[in-house]
Amino acid sequence: MTADPKYNVIYDGNCNLCVTLVQLLENLDQGKLFIYTPMQDSQTLTQWGITPQDCEMGMILIDANTPTRRWQGSNAAEEIGRLMPMGSIFVDAYRALPGVKWAGDKFYEQIRDNRYTIFGKRDSTYKSQFCTECGN
Repeated sequence: MTADPKYNVIYDGNCNLCVTLVQLLENLDQGKLFIYTPMQDSQTLTQWGITPQDCEMGMILIDANTPTRRWQGSNAAEEIGRLMPMGSIFVDAYRALPGVKWAGDKFYEQIRDNRYTIFGKRDSTYKSQFCTECGN
């Protein structure tokens, strides 16, 4: 028996790096904890009050049980890592090292702002098999 996913990952479905990371999560999690919505799905995002301008600030993680509980950007990436098996050990260590969190945030911003230049842009939006609208 599979429990309902508990978190929704909002990702850039046109970004090669973002899609690769979503596919990695799909393989690891198999839809048990996470479902995925591309930032290009404006209809679904509007239901959550998420604007295109919100998406410009990076990936978003939403707690499905408490949708007002959200993480964005590097905080979302850290929270996803923390939720993975044994992940909290690594994320807690990363957060505890002086200056590393700040550097990680800045690194995330650089990747976010230059993702198409560095990793390329897909010709079509990737939609996960574990998507919001498919109910998996």
